[in-house]
Amino acid sequence: MQSRMRNPAVVLPDAMQPIQAILRTAHSGGVDGQTLELVHLRVSQINGCSACVDGGARTAREAGVSDERLAAVAAWREAPYFTAAERAALALAEAATRLADRPDAVSDEVWDTAATYFDEKQLAAIILTIGVTNLFNRLNATTRQIAGARG
Repeated sequence: MQSRMRNPAVVLPDAMQPIQAILRTAHSGGVDGQTLELVHLRVSQINGCSACVDGGARTAREAGVSDERLAAVAAWREAPYFTAAERAALALAEAATRLADRPDAVSDEVWDTAATYFDEKQLAAIILTIGVTNLFNRLNATTRQIAGARG
């Protein structure tokens, strides 16, 4: 596979700075870094973004996520390796990524469960992570960014 072009946020560098600022802000929202990395990885898996899955696995490992948990994140509902809070964040990530899959994209049940474990600031951090991940997935998948390529 060959990429079609460089990532648009690199081609137009004024775009990258505010995107990175949103991610930094999300990481300062009080959510455990491993949880945010799991959310990023799951969203990227759903969207089939190989560059983000590859990079997400790498950053999750750096944040301390075990290989066992990384291997199971796609099947988090059936795997015993995730806390109730992580499961709530992953459910929210899936619902907010698959908006067109159901009329009530993010159900009250998914929202209320997440709100049980995370306060408003933490929910904002998770939602921003989901949104920015979806943005990068769309940029990378559209331009066929290569997994493992840097720069």
